[in-house]
Amino acid sequence: MVFIRLHFPLFPSQHLKISALKHLGLNPSRFFVTEAETLEEEISDVFKQWGFTENDISKIFKSLPSSRRMSQTLLQSKLQTVTDLGITSSHLTKIITYRPALLRSRIEGCWQRLQFLTTLFGSNEVFLKAVRRNPSLLTYNLDDKIRPVIRIYENFGLSRSDLVSMLLVRPEMISRNSVGDEKLDLIRRTKVEKGSRMYKYVVSLILVSRVETIREKVANLVQYGLMEDEVFQLFGRSPLVSTLSIDKVKRNMDFVIGTMKLSASVVLHKPSLLFLNLDTVIKPRFLLGETIEDMGLLPQFKVPAVFTALRMTEKRFAEHFINCHPENVRMSCWPSIEMPKALYLKRMQNVLESLQRVLNGNLSLINSLEHE
Repeated sequence: MVFIRLHFPLFPSQHLKISALKHLGLNPSRFFVTEAETLEEEISDVFKQWGFTENDISKIFKSLPSSRRMSQTLLQSKLQTVTDLGITSSHLTKIITYRPALLRSRIEGCWQRLQFLTTLFGSNEVFLKAVRRNPSLLTYNLDDKIRPVIRIYENFGLSRSDLVSMLLVRPEMISRNSVGDEKLDLIRRTKVEKGSRMYKYVVSLILVSRVETIREKVANLVQYGLMEDEVFQLFGRSPLVSTLSIDKVKRNMDFVIGTMKLSASVVLHKPSLLFLNLDTVIKPRFLLGETIEDMGLLPQFKVPAVFTALRMTEKRFAEHFINCHPENVRMSCWPSIEMPKALYLKRMQNVLESLQRVLNGNLSLINSLEHE
């Protein structure tokens, strides 16, 4: 669409100009840039001055439409305030693009909150690291939000160092937490003692989670024959199990019990079976192990060696169980299973690189013949 600027000396106001164009049967939007469009363009220019890309600005406008109509002076002030904290330009663009709502929050003049947080985290560097993880720290109310949450965790026996380490990995601890008799009972049932290495993880994960969600995840494992207390104690030994989705746990458990023919209780001692990716690690490696066993090859990975094999890196697994065999043996066992994704991609990459080398060689040959 082509935009044309027209001058109507007899119509001094834009309203009259638009009316005249409509009377002539023309679309005014083709001839005039609206005030809103002009303001949006000016705001975009401010963002660009601070290092934001067109893509960043588009995301900000989409997530926070009101930012299109912000005062340029106010926007400059907010961006300058965040920068004055020690945030670099590259981190500033990431923070604002990730959390545009900061632009409608009151950041200026809250030095008491910033000073408290800097003291809490021990240094400005650690504080800035926490801000990059959770930009909303700059907007939380000190007396209504931050201080009460800190007291809750201190009452549970978490030291300041433990609290800081958890805030860095679980930034939602400030905004999402609740304490009640039910959650106290859930923590107690994990059998994790105060001062133990896993205590801070158990407390923080349970306090930020809904009771209903925790009970649903417990019931998901109980249906396979485990006792509730066993599941809670599993959460105590490996707290991150409680963060896995119900669907992922269900798929892994179905394969462990139905295909691998292992007892459900195996995950109590080997929780890695719940964390590993079923489609790219557990399934292809286990099926390869069955193929190796059927062919009478060594080494084989049966229980308990299978657990070690599943946790190996892709490179180490290939060296230990695949590359140790002659080429003809490797080619005869690969087609019988679905090749693990990472190894497949690597092999395809090697093929493409070989073709590229051949192509480059042919081009060099052609060039040399042309010069001759």
